[in-house]
Amino acid sequence: MSRPDAVVFDLGGVLVDWDPRHLYRKLFAGDDARMEWFLAHVCNNDWNRQQDAGRSFAEGVRLLCAEWPEHAAMIRAYHERWPEMIAGAIDGTVDILDHLAARGTPLYALTNWSAETFALTRRRFAFLDRFAHIAVSGELKMMKPDRAIFDHVLAKSGTAPARTVFIDDSAANVAAAAALGFVALRFESPERLRRDLRGLDLLG
Repeated sequence: MSRPDAVVFDLGGVLVDWDPRHLYRKLFAGDDARMEWFLAHVCNNDWNRQQDAGRSFAEGVRLLCAEWPEHAAMIRAYHERWPEMIAGAIDGTVDILDHLAARGTPLYALTNWSAETFALTRRRFAFLDRFAHIAVSGELKMMKPDRAIFDHVLAKSGTAPARTVFIDDSAANVAAAAALGFVALRFESPERLRRDLRGLDLLG
């Protein structure tokens, strides 16, 4: 196939090492079983996605504390100590991003992320300046894997799906992008991504 025109990156789990466990391992003093129960039943993925979809953290925390008052301190920590959930950048992927930018590849980002907490992240990582546009679900009130947010990125990039590489660590998001015609790559490691992009003639 011909060389794609643009590359769209997910952020969390691809370029940024975000995981609530980075914080809660400290709060649960190494009791991984209790931590995993809390993250599965209290501050779980479904609850967090509501903030990614545009709900304020203040409202999300208020509702969850009313439901789980015995865990109120741990729930509030999800918001108050949120920056501690980011261990740092995934350096190998940032290196790939830099190489793509040096080759003049148009770069875009598409992330399911709270508008409030993304504002903190935006200031922390200079490599985010590499992107011509960053589509943040919490700002747009639309989320992956829904088609609308993919259409938004295509409108910004001006490219066709078949000429656009989409990189994400979520199987559901990769499948949705593939169904829309993107060149969809499941992120597993920087090394695997580098091989995949070389196969598309995007890296030397």
